[in-house]
Amino acid sequence: MRLAGHTLGTPDHTVPQAIRLFRAAGLDAAEVIYQDGYKSGLPQGDRRAVLEALKAAEGEGLPIIGLTPYTTAINALDESEWRGGVDEFRGAIETAHLLGADRVRVYAGSWHPGDNDHAARWAKLREALETLAPEAEQAGVRLCVENHFGTMTQTASETAALVREIAHPAVRVLYDQANLTFTHDETFEQALDVQRDLIGHVHVKDLVFTDPKAAFRATETARVNASERAVRSRVIGAGVLPWREILAALLRHGYDDLLSIEYEYRWHPQDLPSPEDGFRESAAALRGMLSDLAEVQEAR
Repeated sequence: MRLAGHTLGTPDHTVPQAIRLFRAAGLDAAEVIYQDGYKSGLPQGDRRAVLEALKAAEGEGLPIIGLTPYTTAINALDESEWRGGVDEFRGAIETAHLLGADRVRVYAGSWHPGDNDHAARWAKLREALETLAPEAEQAGVRLCVENHFGTMTQTASETAALVREIAHPAVRVLYDQANLTFTHDETFEQALDVQRDLIGHVHVKDLVFTDPKAAFRATETARVNASERAVRSRVIGAGVLPWREILAALLRHGYDDLLSIEYEYRWHPQDLPSPEDGFRESAAALRGMLSDLAEVQEAR
């Protein structure tokens, strides 16, 4: 497996600076946020910023493999809002194609406790992905729907159900076990049992609980507010996620692609070492686990 750095972890760096940091940390690739107003992201429709990022990636020999938009309007019931969300994703697909990136993260719309019209919003979400999937396929890009709170696919089973309903090779699952763990949803065994043949991308991060029994709640989609948090972010290997076992299970299920280190320094810098240290330590931990697994396999 190859390791990517995610620019969620580099809020004080430009994208070219983040790419250099990832190379220094021993990583193989970069996943870049696609969002206006974020220093370590690519603004929507900014061709100059895209070319600068591509130049930096080529100079460091570290490819940009994916984009992370924050668009949630693709399940909106208002037609103009929905079309705006679809067009934003078209921009992300086009930008990914220009960068040579082959995957784009997808939030499955917006959905929070108390929202209504689930069936209608699910239908708009399906329509959006069915519209975008052929365009993504033509661009050599896959749309990876994340199991993520605040969307219509918080759980592994919801994510898998959506991807199976779309039934298009350009729509895959983005598997994030940390998300499932702090929302008290599926274990990794349960998640991989339902998602195993659908996974197109993986996010890796770690955490500890401050109150393991606290019910999960979040009023936003991108992050959990400080007043709602019952966890603290940690460097990979220093938290409660059994990453060695998860990696072994991913390999058994045939996933041998990229692992993107989603270091949450943008949202929770108080929890974590500097990005320079955190990415290096996380990469070392993951490589150690993968090396151990390879040795075990060779010994069989």
